[in-house]
Amino acid sequence: MPVIAFNSLTMERVWGGRSLETFYGRPLPAGSTPIGEAWELVDREHEQSVVCEGPHAGMTLHYLWSHHRDEIFGTGLPDSERFPLLVKILDARDDLSIQVHPPASLAASLGGEPKTEMWYVADAAPGARIYAGLRRGADRASFEKAIAEGTVAEQVHAITVKSGDAIFIPSGRLHAIGAGLLIFEIQQNSDTTYRVFDWNRVGLDGQPRELHVKESLASIDFSDIEPGVDVVEGNVVASCRYFVVERFQLAPHTNIGNAMNDRFSILNVVEGELADEEGRMWKKGDTLLLCRGSGHLTAVAGSVVLRTHIP
Repeated sequence: MPVIAFNSLTMERVWGGRSLETFYGRPLPAGSTPIGEAWELVDREHEQSVVCEGPHAGMTLHYLWSHHRDEIFGTGLPDSERFPLLVKILDARDDLSIQVHPPASLAASLGGEPKTEMWYVADAAPGARIYAGLRRGADRASFEKAIAEGTVAEQVHAITVKSGDAIFIPSGRLHAIGAGLLIFEIQQNSDTTYRVFDWNRVGLDGQPRELHVKESLASIDFSDIEPGVDVVEGNVVASCRYFVVERFQLAPHTNIGNAMNDRFSILNVVEGELADEEGRMWKKGDTLLLCRGSGHLTAVAGSVVLRTHIP
């Protein structure tokens, strides 16, 4: 099949909400359980995307990557055991912990994996903020003092954002997503997060969540002062050695396909609706894997689409 869709995995988070249900019409577990993350495309030991329909139905992303790599994904891709990207939708109704991911040079020694990621804001409440980097005047000494005093938030740079904004989060950048944001996240396949401050709150079990102060201090880039949201150049909203993410604003009846014909792409439908060549419809919030050599999809109405590929 030229287009493959997977079942999404939902994750309970103390800072989550129900926007995946109200904004995207997705069924969520009954009750008021806060759902913070939908893992759209994942190949982890204990978390697997599973194809939901078609000739590959029931197969995991790991199986496809291991046994049909050239056929589905293309050639010349990273020789990794697992699919190298992880795609999520994040629903933050409360502030996430202030955290950092370890840089590649330190990750193994700290017992973790490096993680570079990018965020694309799909929806933002008025005044919603993200936190990225340090405020001007902050340094390691003032930061360590703030940890002891429980005032880390005063050291972190806050940025008011709106729908359509994007920011690149390299390993080593201190960061957090603020309350009132719905975000698409494209990242390396890693699940290592070091929390340095969690707003002095407790988790879903009523206990303070674990912090990783030693690992965080080793990982934070203290020269990263007051970064801003990214300036979009053409269609490209993020570009690094691990992924390239483009944004397309499609008029009705215009097409979108793979970035490179001999490589796969990932599409996230941010707004609107797409039709594939087999007549299947893909709506706002859907995540699709376009196989190598696949044809195009057509915007049924005005649509905003993110397209990700590995350079």
